[in-house]
Amino acid sequence: MFEVTLLFLVMLVIAVCAFLPVGCSVRPSAKSYQQSDAAAGDSCSASELVVPVDSTSKQSFLTHLQSEIESALFPRPTDSILQRHYDALVNAELENRLAAMPDS
Repeated sequence: MFEVTLLFLVMLVIAVCAFLPVGCSVRPSAKSYQQSDAAAGDSCSASELVVPVDSTSKQSFLTHLQSEIESALFPRPTDSILQRHYDALVNAELENRLAAMPDS
């Protein structure tokens, strides 16, 4: 009976992680960005975000921003045409957020 209960709990945790919008996936770039943001003590308002200068940090920042946008949207469609529209929507929102950021 203990094994059945343990198996049920493990399956429940996996199901919760699979269906949460954020999910339980490990995103090293997003995680490192959150750690550096927490260390700096900044809030995440759009007016205070600064795009890093070096290419690795910049790519990490853009990946984090894209994952934030995708987490707020509906799940990625499986149809190829709908995927193109989804990608265009994500890219447009990414450009809008980058345009709203102050130049520094």
